[in-house]
Amino acid sequence: MFNKILIANRGDVALRVLRACKEMGIQTVIVHSTADAESMPVRLADESVCIGPAASSESYLNIPSLVSAAAITGCDAVHPGVGFLAENADFADIVIAHGLAFIGPEPDHIRQMGDKVQAKISAAEAGLPLVPGSPGAVHTIEEAHKLAEGIGFPLLVKAASGGGGRGMKVALSADELSVAFSSARSEAKAAFGDDTVYLERYLDNPRHIEVQVIADSHGNAVHLGERECSVQRRHQKLFEEAPSPALTDVQRSHIGMIAAEATQKMGYLGVGTMEFLYQDGEFFFIEMNTRLQVEHPITEAITGIDLVTEQIKIAAGGVLPFTQDEVTFTGHAIECRINAEHPETFMPTPGKVEYYHAAGGAGVRVDTILYSGYKIPPYYDSLIAKLIVHGRDRDHALARLRLALQEFVVEPMPTTLDLHRRLVDADAIKTGDYSIKWLEQEFLTS
Repeated sequence: MFNKILIANRGDVALRVLRACKEMGIQTVIVHSTADAESMPVRLADESVCIGPAASSESYLNIPSLVSAAAITGCDAVHPGVGFLAENADFADIVIAHGLAFIGPEPDHIRQMGDKVQAKISAAEAGLPLVPGSPGAVHTIEEAHKLAEGIGFPLLVKAASGGGGRGMKVALSADELSVAFSSARSEAKAAFGDDTVYLERYLDNPRHIEVQVIADSHGNAVHLGERECSVQRRHQKLFEEAPSPALTDVQRSHIGMIAAEATQKMGYLGVGTMEFLYQDGEFFFIEMNTRLQVEHPITEAITGIDLVTEQIKIAAGGVLPFTQDEVTFTGHAIECRINAEHPETFMPTPGKVEYYHAAGGAGVRVDTILYSGYKIPPYYDSLIAKLIVHGRDRDHALARLRLALQEFVVEPMPTTLDLHRRLVDADAIKTGDYSIKWLEQEFLTS
């Protein structure tokens, strides 16, 4: 097992990894920018190293500074957390080249799944169901029109690199394809430095369902159930639950086993998430996230498995301590992402937290670095807390969530707590009858 781990991230995920390390008796080193010098992870870590100014490009994305911090503190492993360099294959390569363990997948798998075109090819080879689309990258508008004849409309033009909805344009007809193609390429180039795009059939009203997988270096791979992530704004998840209210037991077992088998065929290592669109009883693979997910706590809640601990053990060469038959699912869990944003305009609201009170009670978990007096910096992602509830069934979980949201206080800045208080009482949430379009097209316009 590792003696000391450098946590190359910030916020609640850094604190989450730090706590797992402390439980395992592993020393921790937190890196931080000047803006995060007073953060909770810095206060609780065994050691901390300032790696640069507030700008992430000069701190959390500064690979030489991160590797140097690991070297001077005597670390033997690096955990990349979520975001920043977590899915950067070059960073993983450099970490390994410096004699450190990278707590994540092998660089080749990060690289393979980070390229959406290559990811689709690999997924097809592993037996995953795909959305009808181009066999690979599409380089010219003439090629796009020719392929569109076979795929059909509506079409989605998607960036091969990146995510988060950037470099993604819909063409409802052949007349719209040229503009969508050009626009997607330009946006992809600006956002990711890569204008490579591909085509997919556009599903008009799908749900977003993902499957958590985990695999060790000894050929073992299992799935830990699915998560429903369809409540989204601009392709950003706000509310997740496990299991999905849309699936039958037969369907969830089917897609879980398909994902686990594909993970094993790929020779994947560590934790990962297979993401699917689901419509009219069919699943379509869209991408694989080669890292820990923000929403991993709801999987932990229904399985009782500590994903971060298992991730660290696997990186150290450990064997999965359970088989697929030994994974059990209990109750229902929901996560609300609490952002420092205005609940109606979604404008960022950084500033000093004058009063903070976390929700509590049975089945309630809060992942956050907030405390009274903490200054939410304006330089990073606006996520400030994750509220997770677990109940014996979905109705019980929703009841606990409603109470927890009433208790939760972050003042004086507006946050999306008010959005979630409205959301939990929406008819579509109560019934579980929603799609990826529901929040923007129905709830936020009502």
